[in-house]
Amino acid sequence: MGYAVKELFLTLQGEGVQAGRRAVFVRFSGCNLWSGRERDRATARCRFCDTDFFGTDGDGGGNFAAPKVLVAAVLAAWGEHVAPPFAVFTGGEPLLQLDAALIAALKAAQVTIAVETNGTLAAPAGIDWLCVSPKAGAALVQRSGDELKLVWPQPIDPAALLRLDFCHWRLQPMDGPAYKVNLEQTIQYCLEHPPWQASLQQHKIWGVR
Repeated sequence: MGYAVKELFLTLQGEGVQAGRRAVFVRFSGCNLWSGRERDRATARCRFCDTDFFGTDGDGGGNFAAPKVLVAAVLAAWGEHVAPPFAVFTGGEPLLQLDAALIAALKAAQVTIAVETNGTLAAPAGIDWLCVSPKAGAALVQRSGDELKLVWPQPIDPAALLRLDFCHWRLQPMDGPAYKVNLEQTIQYCLEHPPWQASLQQHKIWGVR
């Protein structure tokens, strides 16, 4: 199976529990909640996405013919360091492409595998860190993991999510024209409703991807 990757690059994880950690980001092309084309945004199930995941023309992107080819690109981006490689697979929706063969190849190369998913697809075995970000109007299939990150506000009841099997709970203000209001609401909700904790897109503050 081949893998369509929008971009692949070295950066610092900017969101959630792993924020600040050195990471290779592998952004898969494609999503099951939006085509990635602006002309389709108004009718998409997820309309607030701020990421370009359409195509394979980003830095380090392309069509990787086999797991070993993509793993080689991850290792090249990581470089020669003592610490085991840490790779974040995102999108779009990474679970459309991340499969058992790729996971096995990553494990053989001692890569720690983190995934950021919308939770509409069941996660395969072998993922080391699973972050699920539910989207309103989309069925939540993956109901367990390490971290649940809810972009806020959405017509989703955060209290109901606390019944799911996660270890960390993050509320992240939705980007866009109403960001200041969304940030204020996020802070207030976290003050009033532990164990929710506020999460920011710190990479945007740092000026990195």
